[in-house]
Amino acid sequence: MGKGKLAKFAEMETFENVFQYPFSVVDTVPFDMKGHWRESYFRNDHPIVLELGCGKGEYTVGLARLFPEVNFIGVDIKGARMWTGAKQALEEQLANVAFLRTNIEIIDRFFGAGEVQEIWLTFSDPQMKNPRKRLTSTYFLERYRRFLAAGGTVHLKTDSNFLYTYTRYMAEENRLPVLLSTDNLYAEQGLDAPTRRILGIRTYYESMWMERGLNIKYMKFALPAEGTLHESEREIPLDDYRSYHRDKRTPKETAK
Repeated sequence: MGKGKLAKFAEMETFENVFQYPFSVVDTVPFDMKGHWRESYFRNDHPIVLELGCGKGEYTVGLARLFPEVNFIGVDIKGARMWTGAKQALEEQLANVAFLRTNIEIIDRFFGAGEVQEIWLTFSDPQMKNPRKRLTSTYFLERYRRFLAAGGTVHLKTDSNFLYTYTRYMAEENRLPVLLSTDNLYAEQGLDAPTRRILGIRTYYESMWMERGLNIKYMKFALPAEGTLHESEREIPLDDYRSYHRDKRTPKETAK
């Protein structure tokens, strides 16, 4: 690990807005704030919104600026990236921001039933080879249900046509109420001004995808607490890239 990363990790240990519970320690260190984020950290009764896979925290911080009456928590396992947003939030004295460094696979260990109102998934890895790892798979949706409030919503903002299509198919398969869906967000007509302000927050990766000429896709859906969830079995064309300027490695053209 480079000196820069080590310095960031050391500094993050001093940040009052960062909680670090990677998979390797969470089993031996109980998380006492589960179900008590409002009273124990935020000290208010405002709604809580998560950004899962927050990276540098651009969306977490950007949303917190727009909505001071809402609490935002960015979640990621990459501490060196998270440092950027956490430090920015402290410098701007954003009291409605926190960051949780942990594995998203165990996200339900940190929030109590009904504690979270919304989830944002911003430019998540589409995981074209592994359905279970997709953040809109049944594996993850079942976990979100354990802490989402009644009527809670999930936002997906992505460059990946594969992940966007997969999520649409999941919504159809499970009859999840879709509140908004577009395969070309910035060309979409009829969005109201508040929605445009929210969706106009652009992350580092989003800017790269747009420079490459890729459309940004967006979907917002409700996740009811009841009902059995099923995976979609429909084949989806694979994206022709893995990440910025890197082509896909598999010769396959589609996947479920």
